Amino acid sequence: MKPKAKPSATQPTLVVDSEVVRQIRQHARSSGKTEICGVLIGQDRDHRIEVAACIEGQNADEAGAHVTFTQDTWEHIYAVKDKKYPDERIVGWYHSHPGFGIFLSDHDTFIHRNFFSSPGQVAWVFDPQSDEEGCFGWVGDRIERLTRIAVVDRRGGEPAEGSGRSEPVSGEAADPVPERVIARREGARIKIGRLEADESADRDDSALERLVIQVFFYLAVLAVGFSLAYFVFPRMVLVPVMLDPRTGQLVDPRTGEVVAEPRRPDPGGAKGTASGSAAGSTSGNSGGGASGPEAGQPDPSGKKGDHAKP
Repeated sequence: MKPKAKPSATQPTLVVDSEVVRQIRQHARSSGKTEICGVLIGQDRDHRIEVAACIEGQNADEAGAHVTFTQDTWEHIYAVKDKKYPDERIVGWYHSHPGFGIFLSDHDTFIHRNFFSSPGQVAWVFDPQSDEEGCFGWVGDRIERLTRIAVVDRRGGEPAEGSGRSEPVSGEAADPVPERVIARREGARIKIGRLEADESADRDDSALERLVIQVFFYLAVLAVGFSLAYFVFPRMVLVPVMLDPRTGQLVDPRTGEVVAEPRRPDPGGAKGTASGSAAGSTSGNSGGGASGPEAGQPDPSGKKGDHAKP
């Protein structure tokens, strides 16, 4: 029993047949919203991985964000491999990322570590919406995106002239297309048309939902703003006042008569009155009864008020 090869610390060189790349792209584009999968068939020689064919993973558990090889998928893969590629080996797998970009998710990494753990096995990823593609392989104990990838044309070297083929001239009938090919094309067109219609309906629904959300958001903001302005900021109440244009006095709007201004108390009047009273009392005492002895008391000399004649 041969010991299992240890992963190299350097990246392997990957050589892929252009026909394999075309088949992977065609398989991925046949399902634009769900992931698809398959295996890569070829050889691994001297740190050089050659991919010569691929087998589609039928009956796989396909979803929008992941794909899983089921038991039926593996049975189909090995049946096709034993029949068409008995001398080749599985050198990796491929799957699509519709609209997600090129990377290996946690689920993809789990599949690669448990089902494609050989150093000569790679993971090809293709995004049918952006037409971006890349490949990941083992470098030591890590999985890295490979740098050295070569896509070769196995039919390279054929002469450009002398093939005996000519382009159809205007007015001449082209080679008849088989009916099954026509039916397949029509089916693909119908499927693509349905997908486009579904995508257009989804876009319309999303746009309507966004519009409704925006309208309700703006209405809520306006309601909150008006409430704050009503309860927080001071309010001014305008009261109509009528003035007599000649005198400038207030006029009662109900009766039309001039409203008399209330008499304001004079702070100096009370003080003046009190001072006047005090002054009067003082002057009365000093003027009315100026000489107590002369007016109210007896004359100590015993003389009467009239002077005696000599």
